[in-house]
Amino acid sequence: MQASVESLLKDYAGPIDSMGSIAPDMSEIARLRFAMAFPDATEAKSALVETVAWRNGAGKAIVDSAAEAVDKAMAGGGWDNDPVRAAAPFASAINEFVTPKNIISVSTDDGDLVYVIRASAIEDKAMMQKVTPEQLADWFLYVKEVHNIICNMRSEKSGRLCQVIFANDITGTRKAPDPLFAKALTASSKSYEKLYPSLAGPTMILNLPLILQAFVGLFKPLFPKSVQARLKFERAPFLGKNSDISGIASDPNKKRQFLNEIANLLDDGFFGTKGKM
Repeated sequence: MQASVESLLKDYAGPIDSMGSIAPDMSEIARLRFAMAFPDATEAKSALVETVAWRNGAGKAIVDSAAEAVDKAMAGGGWDNDPVRAAAPFASAINEFVTPKNIISVSTDDGDLVYVIRASAIEDKAMMQKVTPEQLADWFLYVKEVHNIICNMRSEKSGRLCQVIFANDITGTRKAPDPLFAKALTASSKSYEKLYPSLAGPTMILNLPLILQAFVGLFKPLFPKSVQARLKFERAPFLGKNSDISGIASDPNKKRQFLNEIANLLDDGFFGTKGKM
């Protein structure tokens, strides 16, 4: 069972308070994530200084666009993903290739997000002829900022620290990713650890084809070393048999079967007080 936000805020009260002067506009939950990820106070403050500089400088447009998009998405009382897709950086070029058929975010009962990427359904080579790795990395950072807003909002409301579970579905893959696409993924992953500490939960590589299982080493470098150590390579039959993963997000029955499958692949208790779904 995960510790409650209330108890975590008490446990890390000192570091959280000391970081208040560095990031006065950042919520306690956001500062808690830094305190948890960097037990050394000096290291935590250094990471926070760098993050604040990014959020107020190079990343300001991403941060502002994500906040505005989330507000629009929730305006009707539910969730409308169209404003979020439209506000993404370089959306006019990237959204042609990235759709709900290859990337989705699904909410668990406890408020976590499961971020599913089916790489084989992305025409990565064609996409990388229209955008640079840096532009695609910014697109992924925007997605991470949206996830960050949602998870912190849910954590404050539920009292449970919500995270993002990564489900990298390799179904249908027969070759290594385009080098420029891989470069963007690597840059995005490194930024994730630095700018959004303690937001990422388990990272899974699912349905790796037999022909590629001997080349597991090709996938590990796409992730930071801290993630490589906790990668899980698993089979997810239900996910794999869905040729179009958009249905997992839109069909309640498919969503339930998918979440049950993910829960069974993860350690007992990850989903908090409700246990497995």
